[in-house]
Amino acid sequence: MPADRSPKGLRQFLEADQQRAWLDGELELTDGERPEQSIEHRFKYAARFEKLLKRPQAGDVLEILRIYAERCLPIPRLTERYYWSVSCLPSTSDKPLVRVNASWMELFTLLPDEDGLRARIIVHLSDFTTDGSADPDQLDEDFLESCVDRPQNVSHAFWRTNGILIVKIRGATSIRTFLGNDRALRNVRNFNLTHMNRGRNAYQFSHCYSVADEMLEDVETRAGD
Repeated sequence: MPADRSPKGLRQFLEADQQRAWLDGELELTDGERPEQSIEHRFKYAARFEKLLKRPQAGDVLEILRIYAERCLPIPRLTERYYWSVSCLPSTSDKPLVRVNASWMELFTLLPDEDGLRARIIVHLSDFTTDGSADPDQLDEDFLESCVDRPQNVSHAFWRTNGILIVKIRGATSIRTFLGNDRALRNVRNFNLTHMNRGRNAYQFSHCYSVADEMLEDVETRAGD
């Protein structure tokens, strides 16, 4: 890389050794202030947030998003919207409740399952194989099933691009259990670091500040709405 090229993505905020230490759970990162917000953009998705609050899954959605922000996103306040974003009731065919993105990639999606909840989590396949390869035949299904409270609550698919695994989890309890498993959490962090380091988030214009307030537990901002 030329010496005068500015770092992109998380490298602007965190050195490589800090990222590795966070990935391995050895370092608690010091976050910063949220970037300046556009009031016009904040109100653009406010009505969608009010609709989300009326859904039967709303309580679980917001609680799980707080867990996700705390455990899976490095310095989430400082990198909000421009290096990760959350969409509320995005208008896509699978009708999700919320979706977290970074760069050009979906990271984490919560969807309705009748009155319950299911999740789609995108990870590197090599982090879930028995030999560390990207060979689908080497997927460690026993480990995958051990990451949730009941084996029948997890399934998977392979992304159209080689090397990406889609983990599908049914039930709020199993989603929380997955995000509480040390090895699974490291794997989620690894995928998120990969894409947050790729540069600016392509989905920043669909970012819902009201949902982000809940994720970041920003009581002062919520009170100002």
